[in-house]
Amino acid sequence: MSEIQNFTLNFGPQHPAAHGVLRLILEMDGEVIQKADPHIGLLHRATEKLAESKPFNHSIGYMDRLDYMSMMCNEHAYVRAIENLLGIRPPERAEYIRVMFDEITRILNHLLWIGSHALDVGAMTVFLYAFREREDLMDCYEAVSGTRMHATYYRPGGVYRDLPDTMPRYQPSRGRSDKDTARRNEARMGSMLDFIQDFTERFPACVDEYETLLTENRIWKQRTVNIGVVTPERALQLGFTGPMLRGSGIEWDLRKKQPYAAYDKVQFDIPVGVNGDCYDRYLCRVEEFRQSNQIIRQCVNWLRANPGPVMLDDHKVTPPRRSEMKSDMESLIHHFKLFTEGYCVPEGETYAAVEAPKGEFGIWLVSDGANKPYRVKCRAPGFAHLSAMDELVRGHMLADVVAIIGTMDIVFGEIDR
Repeated sequence: MSEIQNFTLNFGPQHPAAHGVLRLILEMDGEVIQKADPHIGLLHRATEKLAESKPFNHSIGYMDRLDYMSMMCNEHAYVRAIENLLGIRPPERAEYIRVMFDEITRILNHLLWIGSHALDVGAMTVFLYAFREREDLMDCYEAVSGTRMHATYYRPGGVYRDLPDTMPRYQPSRGRSDKDTARRNEARMGSMLDFIQDFTERFPACVDEYETLLTENRIWKQRTVNIGVVTPERALQLGFTGPMLRGSGIEWDLRKKQPYAAYDKVQFDIPVGVNGDCYDRYLCRVEEFRQSNQIIRQCVNWLRANPGPVMLDDHKVTPPRRSEMKSDMESLIHHFKLFTEGYCVPEGETYAAVEAPKGEFGIWLVSDGANKPYRVKCRAPGFAHLSAMDELVRGHMLADVVAIIGTMDIVFGEIDR
């Protein structure tokens, strides 16, 4: 009989499935895990402290860089916290635009998740399919904000600007025929709303493709069914939110239970799991693709029918139009003061949370009456999920650690902060 020796294994941070900056110290009995000790902090950027050293409106861009797959959802929580303290509410059109882009962000996040999770477990094709759809939605980010990821599009009092009337188009190139260029540009000939509507019409068929590749795939099921099981009671005790909580059968979604923006005016369902394993969490996120798609379609219809302002007209909080700023001295002063000193926020504290793709992302904001926050604290969903790593992997094989990291959908910007 060969002797099985207990040993300690370093998993990451250089491991391809450790998502860059997770170091796990695994105590193993053969290939069975006895204990897992996650080491974090390798990406620490002091976001909360940096936000406390700058005017309120200068820190919106830091929020994009926390969970850099859920950019606008993070902004939404921070901007809502500022609006709560200022006692302002954005125009209704801005609320609908925020809801639409929150759901576009959810789809973007889940596309990267399904691609990287499948890749970690050993399926490569889904990754390529998912990035095909991501490109279209990234173009929407770029069209409204000028950048593909760190948008800084939400502002206290509304959004940076209204939706554009045109979409960027593919240009003829040496590697692409004129016919192929024309085919790619078919959906881009109208406004952004036309482009998004076209996306919502073809996206359900794309989700069917992902499901064809994975849902009944026996290897996928062998790697995910009964792996990382969490009971509903334990999920609540551990502070799980989002698909990690709903996969265990608890129907909790801030968009329904504590509606914000325009979520009380759109119709959608909350997908829940039964067994609380990796497979059920996968099914929940796949159904969220379809529900988010439905919400986006409702927002597109509302935005077509209801033009209007997307930013408050109070120039103590929101910048004047550039055309006014160039010709009117008072507008120039407002613009200068707003972007150098910001604005003083009344004394008080608030907690604003949104249903981000990974779970409840919240901002606790304390103001002492100055133009900078006295305290900023982020409630990152991934932190609570990662803290349960030891409990989830005990008794599993080494290969299952990869599947459990994947099902958590962790991004370290928000965990390390």
